[in-house]
Amino acid sequence: MAKESREASAKKKAAAITNQRQSQKKKRGSLKEYFKGVRLEMKKVVWPTKKELGQYTALVLVACTFFAVAFWAIDTGFLAALKQLLGISM
Repeated sequence: MAKESREASAKKKAAAITNQRQSQKKKRGSLKEYFKGVRLEMKKVVWPTKKELGQYTALVLVACTFFAVAFWAIDTGFLAALKQLLGISM
């Protein structure tokens, strides 16, 4: 009796796992449905104004310049320290 109930329990667990896996699989939609979804999401996008776009562009350029100079300075400092430490002269 105990063996039968264990087997039944194991079968129920296996069936539950199978059902769960099948329900987790995503249904594949058509290409038309995909583009409908893209269009719907694009309607939700809040686009920047020309003024905001100019400000964001300037901010990106300033940040890139700042980090380029900072990395150059750090690299130059490490190079000078290594030259001093190793006694290399050019």
